[in-house]
Amino acid sequence: MKPLIAIIGRPNVGKSTLFNRLSERKKAIAIDQPGATRDRNYAEASWNGRAFTVVDTGGFEPISTEKIFMQMREQTRLAMEQADIIIFLMDGRDGLTPSDEEIVRQLRSYRKPVYYAVNKIDGPRHDENVFDFYRIGIEPIYTISAEHGRGVDELMDAVTASIPESPPPDEEADTGEEEPIRIAVVGRPNVGKSSLVNKILGYERTIVNPLPGTTRDAIDTPFERGGRRYVLVDTAGIRRKSRISQNLEKYSVIEAFRTLDRCNVALVLIDAEEGVTEQDAKIAGLALEKRVACILVVNKWDLVEKDNSTVGVYVNKLRDELKFLQFAPIAFVSALTGQRVGRIFELIDGVWAEFTKRVPTAELNAQVERYVSENPAPMYRNRPNKIVYATQPRVKPPTFVFFVREPKAIHFSYERYLANRIREGLGFESVPIRLIFRKRHRDKEKK
Repeated sequence: MKPLIAIIGRPNVGKSTLFNRLSERKKAIAIDQPGATRDRNYAEASWNGRAFTVVDTGGFEPISTEKIFMQMREQTRLAMEQADIIIFLMDGRDGLTPSDEEIVRQLRSYRKPVYYAVNKIDGPRHDENVFDFYRIGIEPIYTISAEHGRGVDELMDAVTASIPESPPPDEEADTGEEEPIRIAVVGRPNVGKSSLVNKILGYERTIVNPLPGTTRDAIDTPFERGGRRYVLVDTAGIRRKSRISQNLEKYSVIEAFRTLDRCNVALVLIDAEEGVTEQDAKIAGLALEKRVACILVVNKWDLVEKDNSTVGVYVNKLRDELKFLQFAPIAFVSALTGQRVGRIFELIDGVWAEFTKRVPTAELNAQVERYVSENPAPMYRNRPNKIVYATQPRVKPPTFVFFVREPKAIHFSYERYLANRIREGLGFESVPIRLIFRKRHRDKEKK
């Protein structure tokens, strides 16, 4: 599990600037799929080969009584509770404030690494602004300029020193042994995650009430069903959270972000009575971005009044609101009564078979040649942009590489055409697939 690094501090001290520098991207992220655009306050990042998740937080004003600041304060406290490492950012231009001192006092009770940094020290002429901060009795204090990058190297070298280096992604290899299917249950608070987890496992799983400052280790639960091995990946729904966690739904996205890193199949829970909310769409979009196999589980179906058309109408509405997950199977269940929970495992086994499926290269190229002959790629500089070769180098998700004359000239609409044909023709109708276009080799070009 990638460690979670939270950046906290008062409003306008430069948290978002540091966040954007570490994540090397803008905060607004768009998936190139209809309906999947969303903002985020978290991102995957790495420093010198050490991977982590970085979280930006709202301004923390510990002594303000204004409602907006009180809400932001509770959000920040939750982020501090969830984090493995905390970066506390202060403003070198404002100097040490009473709010900073109160935050330092609170941070002393957290049993996790905290790194103290003074921002907006843009050059040597600002160095004297740091002296006042040593009154808090903490060393070392890192001086940085998040905007210009000054001092960030030293800070992040220290922050990531205890994080192990990440192996190159190409090191993943198939062992040929049957591996367990890793399942995560994700969704908003109160959609029934805990009930479904307990129904799947057949017993009331141990519930941990985490105290502030207590680092919680992820505990995954292996089990067997019908002779097949599964692992239930630890999710926010397994553990009882504080009232803060239940109220601040946006942090369920952060929890899902971490959980999806370690699963193969995600059960995205939706409340049947409430329907798809904005938060549901964010979590479902995140599952798409992580390229895990997804199953949409509509829970509390026993509470919905039904007639002969209820299921069909609900499916159409669900597909319309989550257009980017058209391929995902749908299950209607009641975690409380156990109604149709067994159906979930039929779907899990089905999507796993597709998720791990390999297509022989000869068969793949024969099919691709047919798809291209029926609908050739658009011309590039008045010459055919021919696909000369295709291969499937990876599974989980199924990944297809196409060698073409000019990869940049492949329009998204044509990529979608190829993806749809591969889904229908090669048996990948229920899982995400990845298409990569590369410049064709010289020796291929001569043929």
